[in-house]
Amino acid sequence: MRYVSTRGAAPKLGFEEAMLAGLALDGGLYVPETWPTLSPAEIADLAGLPYEEAAFRVMAPFIGDAFPEAELRGVIARAYGCFDHAARAPLVQVGPNEWVMELFHGPTLAFKDVAMQLIGQLFEASLRRSGRRITIIGATSGDTGSAAIDAFRGREGVDVFILFPDGRVSEVQRRQMTTPAEPNVRALAIAGDFDDAQARVKDMFNDHAFRESARLAGVNSINWARVLAQAVYYFTAAVALGAPHRKVSFTVPTGNFGDVFAGYVAKRMGLPIDRLVIATNQNDILHRTLETGRHVKEGVAPSISPSMDIQVSSNFERLLFELYDREGPAVATLMAELRDKGGFALSQGALDRLRADFDSARASEEETSAAIAAVHDAAGMTICPHTAVGMHAACLRRGDPKTPMVILATAHPAKFPDAVEAATGLRPPLPPHMADLMDRPERMTRVPNDLAAIEALITRELA
Repeated sequence: MRYVSTRGAAPKLGFEEAMLAGLALDGGLYVPETWPTLSPAEIADLAGLPYEEAAFRVMAPFIGDAFPEAELRGVIARAYGCFDHAARAPLVQVGPNEWVMELFHGPTLAFKDVAMQLIGQLFEASLRRSGRRITIIGATSGDTGSAAIDAFRGREGVDVFILFPDGRVSEVQRRQMTTPAEPNVRALAIAGDFDDAQARVKDMFNDHAFRESARLAGVNSINWARVLAQAVYYFTAAVALGAPHRKVSFTVPTGNFGDVFAGYVAKRMGLPIDRLVIATNQNDILHRTLETGRHVKEGVAPSISPSMDIQVSSNFERLLFELYDREGPAVATLMAELRDKGGFALSQGALDRLRADFDSARASEEETSAAIAAVHDAAGMTICPHTAVGMHAACLRRGDPKTPMVILATAHPAKFPDAVEAATGLRPPLPPHMADLMDRPERMTRVPNDLAAIEALITRELA
């Protein structure tokens, strides 16, 4: 399996090289040269398998011979051995033919763990084999950073720097990033929003001299391995609900478009997904794109669902590559317009293709709070505000009631206790392994929204 850049001007790479590179040299994102598929019989055979075995079968065609089978199986087993639920991504019924998939049973209580724990193991196996040392740079709106720091803390051959928007993550999210004591992981609070942090990360990768000297690697959702790992739970959920003999729909709270693009990957592989509903909060650039055909930034407004406070949804570029018949130069032109003019318009053909696979809906702050309260009252379930955005969107875009609808629960409610308490009157407690989180000493560095200053800091830290 070879990987190509969405902008068409970077060398093709194998899986391992694409994983370690993160961002392509031309600024694009790596995608498979061709889409592997699973037959209906192969999909049906996933029923009842342990999550780890399903993960191996779904991911193996994309990995090829980059990791020997025994090594890959060991990596997967270690990645999910730290999850606190045997199903890893269990389904909970909350209404007639309506289900919540709990993706928060990993060590940092968010869906990011599903991919990040795997990446940590893959990176370690690869670096041990080569003897290389790398520097991981990432940006986070809250959950990716804590998941990355947990996955790489104390690992040999890796230094980690995570940029997060100062004052724009929940206290639990911040402390998960700033309390680990291992010296190889560092949290950097940037003066700005998530889009600023993400832009500086991309700038560092596009500064090829710095990229080479610091030996940069990326683990944001721009990393293909992240998306691939997330595609697995679409298969396990759909098969549990009757696939491939019936279609299943999914509603996905999303900001950076990685999680919902993983559903698109599963569909391209042959999983019979009916609709993929993009659920956005008030930072609704993706919803507006489906509504109007125009992808235009309008600034980031802080919300009670901060992990979705994003206007530059990086993984949307991967979908654009498919919508424009894999024409890299066309994608490069659109991304330049987004950077220079603040937006672009989709062609009618691309918009029609987008709407063929995706629906979307937006939840206001009030609607998000109301959804938290409604689910708590009706089903006795406490959900985080991001999941609540998904619940609201699922109600608006339910479709055929005979088709199962799965809403992705992206984080444990205890990560956002203020929003949950305001909606329900109850403050969700942290699980026992995090009970002392608020008492642990913090360690972080505040940085300006300035590329040169951030690069200088990283260079000093690596010296």
